[in-house]
Amino acid sequence: MSSVVLITGAASGIGAAVARRMAAGGARCLLVDLDEAGVERVAKEVGGAWLAGDVSDPETSRRAVDLAVERYGRLDLVHLNAGIAGGVDLAAFDLERYRRAMGVNVDGVVFGVNAAVPVLAGSGGGAIVVTASLAGLVGYDGDPVYTMTKHAVVGLVRALAEPLARTGIRISAVCPGFTDTPLVAGQRDMFVGAGFPLLTAEDVAGAVEAAFYTNDPGTLLIVQPGRPPVPYRYAGVPGPAGGQRPPIPS
Repeated sequence: MSSVVLITGAASGIGAAVARRMAAGGARCLLVDLDEAGVERVAKEVGGAWLAGDVSDPETSRRAVDLAVERYGRLDLVHLNAGIAGGVDLAAFDLERYRRAMGVNVDGVVFGVNAAVPVLAGSGGGAIVVTASLAGLVGYDGDPVYTMTKHAVVGLVRALAEPLARTGIRISAVCPGFTDTPLVAGQRDMFVGAGFPLLTAEDVAGAVEAAFYTNDPGTLLIVQPGRPPVPYRYAGVPGPAGGQRPPIPS
């Protein structure tokens, strides 16, 4: 039986590339994006279903999961990919822009997980892959708020890995470097002029597919130009003196 995959942010860039790759492998796709014309176009291209909606609204995730089950009878894989640049100047703070970045990059992931987990568990398990960023692993001073949002989703993936694994659900994240997508379109000429290599959306789509089938809960796949995706390993946090185990908060 072919897999059913739900992809957010699927009208262009990484999401569209994942849809094409998964459909080429036989998966049935349910695509979500705020860009109604764009997501409809990609869905028709891959023979899938589509939903226009804003992932910062929890109802969008609920409707997407329901539509996947209604159309295909199940849900196996979820790619929570929708994201935007932060672009928040902390010296001239724009609250609306800040809330928008948090709503898409953080709330959209939380709402997607919340909507998908009961259905995945009810189908016997599955996988969730979140599009994070290298900015979720290092301090990227070019966009501090974006960096904060990606650290947040990396933390969510790590914290949920073991609890979800007990229900048969694998959660992981891909952490790509700068990728040639609409998100960095305004900086593309600068990268090219500096001779800085950009990933393609197809490069990242390959890593997403690999992450879907990893058996290591909480995997964070680093994706960089010219290198195969590699798991990121944290060094670990020193414990208290005396070798005692730290208490777990209740």
